[in-house]
Amino acid sequence: MFILFDIGGTKMRVAGARDFDSFGEIKIAETPTDFNKGIKKLIFLINETAAGEKIEVIAGGIAGPFGLKTGTLLTSPNLSGWIDKPFRKTLEEEFKTPIYIENDAAMAGIGEAIKGEGKGYEIVGYITVSTGVGGSRIVNGEIDERSAGFEPGQQIIDASQTLCPECSGLELGHMISGKALEERFGKKAYEIKELSVWNELADWLGIGLYNTTIHWSPDVMVLGGPMITGSPAIPIDRVKKKVDELLKIFPKPPKILKSTLGDDNGLYGALEYIKHENNNKI
Repeated sequence: MFILFDIGGTKMRVAGARDFDSFGEIKIAETPTDFNKGIKKLIFLINETAAGEKIEVIAGGIAGPFGLKTGTLLTSPNLSGWIDKPFRKTLEEEFKTPIYIENDAAMAGIGEAIKGEGKGYEIVGYITVSTGVGGSRIVNGEIDERSAGFEPGQQIIDASQTLCPECSGLELGHMISGKALEERFGKKAYEIKELSVWNELADWLGIGLYNTTIHWSPDVMVLGGPMITGSPAIPIDRVKKKVDELLKIFPKPPKILKSTLGDDNGLYGALEYIKHENNNKI
């Protein structure tokens, strides 16, 4: 059995697969902010999923830049208690099997590029708007080369903090994420019904996508995360309009599409990651 996981700032998801085409029931739990509690919860879900069956490999993503050499989470706005903790080593010692860990948005980007709306495109940009804002650049179905990671949510949108004086920071993630809205309005994003708020978020995301597009030059930008696919959600048509208004340097903007894989894209990406590693060993 292959074990797939996706650890976000709010939820962790675990599923098992016996082939490279699909996976079984997804087990979901809250993500503890404390590493020791979190790793125990993850190990419990993995064992529950395997149900005594032999685990051949484990792969998944976690929210934040992940050190491939150190096997640790390097930084993370929403999982500070996991930073520099022996994440990969703990799983290796527990399960005695190969462990592949990447940034969660990178895994989700692979899923979107191979199984989702990015299928058929050479260069896929993926942006997720959830508890935080993340993203990845996928080229020919693989995560693009990088020295640390891709963090489009950390780009500065409001340098003078005049667009949103009440926002907690200047960066895109501090302006449009679910956590940002909860800090700003004192309630969950799905409880905010005012269209003016969601239109404002769309304009700010449009600025972020413009910046990301001129750096990544993708064929398509796939948008995911509950702030995009939930209800209410950031209106995609308004995002596209903002990008069209701003992007003059290229002949035409990339296609901007909403994810159809939803919260499962990270698990699909982990499965494709295992498939790629398996093919490389043959």
